Amino acid sequence: MAKERHSAEEYTGPVRRLLVAVLALFLIAVFITWRIDSPRVERFRTEITDRLVPSMDWAMAPITGLADLGSDFRSYQRIYEQNQELKRELQQMSAWKEAALQLEQENARLLDLNRVRLDPKFTHVTGVVLADSGSPFRQSVLINVGERDGIRDGWATMDGLGLVGRISGVGQTTSRVILLTDASSRVPVTIQPAGVRAILAGDNSARPHLDLVENLDALRPGDRVFSSGDGKVFPAGILVGEVVQDADRRLRVRPVADYERLEFLRVIRTQELEAIEDPGTLIAPSEETAAAEATDG
Repeated sequence: MAKERHSAEEYTGPVRRLLVAVLALFLIAVFITWRIDSPRVERFRTEITDRLVPSMDWAMAPITGLADLGSDFRSYQRIYEQNQELKRELQQMSAWKEAALQLEQENARLLDLNRVRLDPKFTHVTGVVLADSGSPFRQSVLINVGERDGIRDGWATMDGLGLVGRISGVGQTTSRVILLTDASSRVPVTIQPAGVRAILAGDNSARPHLDLVENLDALRPGDRVFSSGDGKVFPAGILVGEVVQDADRRLRVRPVADYERLEFLRVIRTQELEAIEDPGTLIAPSEETAAAEATDG
């Protein structure tokens, strides 16, 4: 046993020394090669680098994949945040668009209201419609002008197209407007071109009917209806609508005012008649006045 162990050590010893010498020579050669500045050696080093370094890409693939995954996740997160921000901006723009459309409609109605030409002796107050009656048995609206604005009962109201109704009930800051379609509404009108006078009577329908017509045969569908000014309640010459004929051949009036979209109303101030207190040359003095003058004389 001792002899076999000794023979094995004699064999492995020289081999180990040989391998160490070869490794030392190899390392010295590598060191010398990498220290030489010769162009040939540089090309040799480059060739070795090109062959060995790319072969390590497979080892870097998992790390590169994880890095790309993290970058893609951050990009997706930024895209999601931008998408949410765009949705919020789109909602805001939709709200602004709706507000702009409403303002455009209000501006158009106010322009229509300003285009109506009245007799210069009439002044007006413009009010905003607050609410309607909400009842099928009463056709009226509430506006935001009242006693503080000098509003009086009976004054005519109109929108940008024509006559709407009259004031019936005045509060400090609000007033009630009875529409032409209300059952209690009676308005004297003139029908052109025939010049026929009649009474426009409301019956809670969309088209009030004509009553007490002077000459019924002179009327035709399509004739235009204006306020006549009789009774000194409504100014004369305000457009009301046009004559139409219903299924039972009864003449009615289709108003030009858009009752479905009343937003602004113009209240026409009617000049009140001045009371005559002192007697003049055309008015005989009262008995009391005559007796006082006789006493003074």
